[in-house]
Amino acid sequence: MPDIKKISVVLPVYNEEGNIESLYREITKVIEQLGYDYEILFIDDCSKDTSLDIIKQIHKNDPHVKYISFEKNSGQSAALYVGFQNASGDTIITLDADLQNDPNDIPMMLEYYKEYDIVNGWRKNRQDTLSKKIASKIGNGIRNWFTKETIKDTGCALKIMNAEILKKVKGFKGFHRFIPTLMRLEGAKVVEVPVNHRNRFSGVSKYNNIKRGINGLYDLIGVRWTISRHIKPIIKEKKIEN
Repeated sequence: MPDIKKISVVLPVYNEEGNIESLYREITKVIEQLGYDYEILFIDDCSKDTSLDIIKQIHKNDPHVKYISFEKNSGQSAALYVGFQNASGDTIITLDADLQNDPNDIPMMLEYYKEYDIVNGWRKNRQDTLSKKIASKIGNGIRNWFTKETIKDTGCALKIMNAEILKKVKGFKGFHRFIPTLMRLEGAKVVEVPVNHRNRFSGVSKYNNIKRGINGLYDLIGVRWTISRHIKPIIKEKKIEN
């Protein structure tokens, strides 16, 4: 892993007006203690509440804060992909904007980042409804079986990633559920570590288990095809200089 020069914290937002200011303060406190140059990039996915107004006010008062706002709701994958492509840091950190991810886990995860290209959070003690936990466990199991993966929690938004490798990953609807696998195809070393998971403070969950299951199966077929057709020749010898 190269030395960290700048961290980009990418935060997809959709109707999280009650959480944004607290999240901003928590992230700022943690990142400033680390001592790295940084930016916080909010991606507003056409929120219907005052989320964008709050983000704009924070941006006025803090030059580290940047934002992108969508004209229409485009989904989490679109928000993350646009955030990744516009991030200026060599290291990208993602969290959900609902305050369930804990920014205080970041220093611990950065210790693993010294040896790996992506550190994926694992919500070992997940604070969600029983139906959501069951759906997630089933989804992760099927996903791993299809993709020959061992990731316990692909849905955890708390990740630390090498920006150079991440930006090679092609974006598509639902790609955020396969980021560790897709980065591994690009040569990334992947590790998963337990992280804290908190109760939602404000707002409501944006996900429907049935819709996620249908879309997820469709995405799985595409990702499995990509894995099976991935080009990775082993070079025996190379002479390309004049």
